[in-house]
Amino acid sequence: MSEFVHYLLFGWYPYLAVTVMVVGSILRFDTNQYSWRSQSSQFLRRRQMLIGSNLFHLGILVLLGGHLVGLLTPIQVFDFFGVQHQWKQVLALVAGGIAGVAAFIGCTLLLHRRLVDPRIRRSSATLDIVVLALIWFQILLGLSTTYWTLQHIDGREMVNFMAWANGLLTLQPGSSSYIVQTHIVYKLHIVLGLTLFLLTPFTRLVHVFSAPIWYLFRPGYQIVRTRRGKGAPPRAPQPFGGAPAYTAGPASERAFTEEAQ
Repeated sequence: MSEFVHYLLFGWYPYLAVTVMVVGSILRFDTNQYSWRSQSSQFLRRRQMLIGSNLFHLGILVLLGGHLVGLLTPIQVFDFFGVQHQWKQVLALVAGGIAGVAAFIGCTLLLHRRLVDPRIRRSSATLDIVVLALIWFQILLGLSTTYWTLQHIDGREMVNFMAWANGLLTLQPGSSSYIVQTHIVYKLHIVLGLTLFLLTPFTRLVHVFSAPIWYLFRPGYQIVRTRRGKGAPPRAPQPFGGAPAYTAGPASERAFTEEAQ
């Protein structure tokens, strides 16, 4: 890979991909909110969807969180808390490996049902299948990097990626020089990940920004249903701002009369 191409892919392409993702997603939400959905096909094939979707989303969330924390956290923070790069590398291998396998199995199940089931395939857009196939290949690339990561268990390679990501975060495209000597598998993994960012506003991937996290913090409530007989009289209208008024049914009136006697 020439120095100029490397500089474009790892110095400027990240800014292009993130800018298109953010600006494009905002414009899509502003102009076409009805297309902002996951377009689930669960009702067509429920069981495989539940297993595959749960494994895929759980694994992807762990992988995304690990990549964001591991790459964007300044190296000085880990040094300040005494976290050795070797231990951080081992943790990334173990946690990332488990999450990667779960995401790969889940994505394989989802891709299989999209391609094999005729009903689901007819209801799927071509771009949906393409994006799912790209994600499947991206996870496979990430898992394949395990072999080369084991060759640098001391964390040196990871420090280079952290320096590259932190340099981009501080608007230094020249930080691409940190990963010039890294293996081509890592570079393919990065470029494909950035390409998925670039495609996000134009695909169903935008639903990742609509995760219902607020459900975790909403106050609890209880739904109460009133069991009324078939011949019960209608309730009296409730005055505005006052206490609800209820009319007693025939059974209640009879019980009240017998008690008075």
